[in-house]
Amino acid sequence: MTRLIGIYGASGFGREVMSIAREQYSGERTEFVFIDDAGGESTSNGHAVVNWSRFLSRPAQDRCVAIAIADSRIREVLTDRCVEAGVPIRSIQAGNVWLGDAISHGEGAILQPFVSLTANVRIGRSFHANIYSYVAHDCVIGDYVTFAPRVMCNGNVRIEDRAYIGTGAILRQGTPDKPLVIGAGATVGMGAVVTKDVPPGVTVIGNPARIMEKR
Repeated sequence: MTRLIGIYGASGFGREVMSIAREQYSGERTEFVFIDDAGGESTSNGHAVVNWSRFLSRPAQDRCVAIAIADSRIREVLTDRCVEAGVPIRSIQAGNVWLGDAISHGEGAILQPFVSLTANVRIGRSFHANIYSYVAHDCVIGDYVTFAPRVMCNGNVRIEDRAYIGTGAILRQGTPDKPLVIGAGATVGMGAVVTKDVPPGVTVIGNPARIMEKR
């Protein structure tokens, strides 16, 4: 084998990403494995499941990793681990993703089937966009941001680092002079309709979205 690609995370999402990675690199001499630090070597969907040390010791002329873990803080820790070991972080992109004009994203993006990034979108490192999500024009998204399935991020929205946007959430369109802002580390709940800025670190739910009070 000339290349070894490790999908970090052997859960359901990791298995989804694995099938996309195989398609993306079909026809190349590549071995695919799951990386899971929880236990010893096993198999999942026909691929070996190995821990980090076994991944590093596995024979390969070239090795890289895609991190398929939704928790942004764990994703960041694992990214730092890969950088320290000199292992490149690979982006994984389904064949039917739509990328319009003037799109940029950092390393480690995972773009699942039917994702659309429409025009003039700037995204940081390790962005996850699950199936049927879209990011419309003139949006700026930070590092380690996660979209669950069917997130609707309309134009002129700014999402800060480590925010999590739940399944089916709708982010209202902002304006060039006043973008809608989702603060760093905020969580937007499933199906929430966000019509105003979300402060850092809070969770919002409902339609219109409101801050969920701690009990």
